[in-house]
Amino acid sequence: MHNPYQTLPEKNFWKTAVASKSIADIEDLWDPKFKITQKSKISTFGSCFAQHIGSALKERGFHWLATERPPASLSSENAKKYNYNVFSARTGNIYTTSLLKQWTEWALNLKPAPDEVWKENGRYYDPFRPRIEPEGFESIEEAVQSRRHAIQSFRQCIKASDIFVFTLGLTESWFNTEQGYEYPICPGAAAGEYVAARHAFKNQQFAQILQNLRQVIQIMRKAHPPLRFILTVSPVPLAATKTENNVLVATMESKSILRAVAGQLSAERQDVDYFPSYEIINSPVFKGQFFEPNQRTVTRAGVNFVMQHFFQGLERKFGVFSEASKKPEQRVAELEEVCDEEILASFR
Repeated sequence: MHNPYQTLPEKNFWKTAVASKSIADIEDLWDPKFKITQKSKISTFGSCFAQHIGSALKERGFHWLATERPPASLSSENAKKYNYNVFSARTGNIYTTSLLKQWTEWALNLKPAPDEVWKENGRYYDPFRPRIEPEGFESIEEAVQSRRHAIQSFRQCIKASDIFVFTLGLTESWFNTEQGYEYPICPGAAAGEYVAARHAFKNQQFAQILQNLRQVIQIMRKAHPPLRFILTVSPVPLAATKTENNVLVATMESKSILRAVAGQLSAERQDVDYFPSYEIINSPVFKGQFFEPNQRTVTRAGVNFVMQHFFQGLERKFGVFSEASKKPEQRVAELEEVCDEEILASFR
């Protein structure tokens, strides 16, 4: 008797790929679609977890593209405080595919960037990067100019990158119903004022999220045809939900939708790959050991474990990298996450 399962490799069977192995020996979780070298220009954006990818790439001697550098006079401590070198440009968290589309349209002059600025206690805040300057800007002009510079830097990432890594984070979103644009966080949470008649909540669903990301990829590829994409899904649970569901249920629904979107695009496009950071952290196989006691924050060991699988996948497929790529894993997660969404937890 013959059937197609008889010739499949060990990784295709739970018994041989998972059950018969210790956690540390589980491997072959990612088969990269396209070659990435240490010279490849890689930009990273998205939710909080995306920051660890950029940090790990730098530590391993890869060319992490940063188009918005801190002023030379700024100390490394203050550069971190003012959110430089967190993402490839100083965009702050881009949690949703619609926010990514919004930034892309601004960057490529398909839509004008809004001029909205929030004032609070005599300081000014950028609604689209509300925590980028911890004490706010001194003037409206300074806030708007900083936003323009971030948009220009984001454009540079599109035009110069070989690989664009995007970590999908949320389905829940907030919009200005009068102007039609989106905020990364609810007005009034980090800054600004919530106005019920003007600010609307929307929990986006599969079709819209998929359509937005498809459009983003098409727009970016038109501007820079060689560009390829790696999608990941943040394993970090929601800090809070505006839906009627318990936050645990809301988290599972949100992450499942985002994972399905990423899988769909990876399946239909050769220029899009999916890396399973979400599965590595959240699979029951790993018994939740990669979360801090709050069961939300990913430990340094967890980040290191994820990135170890990333580099092992590349080396298995394309060969060993230079000695610079073999730096001790313990340094990878030194970056403290900058996560706008976490402020929502402070309201309860």
